[in-house]
Amino acid sequence: MFESLLSGVVNELQARNPMVRVALQVLEQNGGLQGLLQRAQAAGYEQHVQSWIGTGQNMPIDAAALTRILGSGPLARIAAQCGVNPQEVAGSLAQTLPTVVDRTTPQGSIPDDHDSLVSQAIALLTNRPV
Repeated sequence: MFESLLSGVVNELQARNPMVRVALQVLEQNGGLQGLLQRAQAAGYEQHVQSWIGTGQNMPIDAAALTRILGSGPLARIAAQCGVNPQEVAGSLAQTLPTVVDRTTPQGSIPDDHDSLVSQAIALLTNRPV
């Protein structure tokens, strides 16, 4: 049952925005949501990520802030894989990442198995066995 629920959420998000898979991979490559939260805290954007996790309104973030959080090197690698420039990737992720974090933390906190959920969602999107 849980897998079908996860599959439904992932497919719904992916149908609306193909950057969902990239956003999930960013989470996976940055130590999950805890890693992203630590990076955001170090860059001065912790309250943004906390708002995405919580049950209230998601604070917006811009491409420049996301670049400070993730680093220009990782964004350049993602951009090369996607065939676009790093600013375009940062802008698209700035729109997508808050929603992905919000949808994967529906209770307003980071689930114990969040990293596993992210890995399962990526597997669903890439048709790998879960």
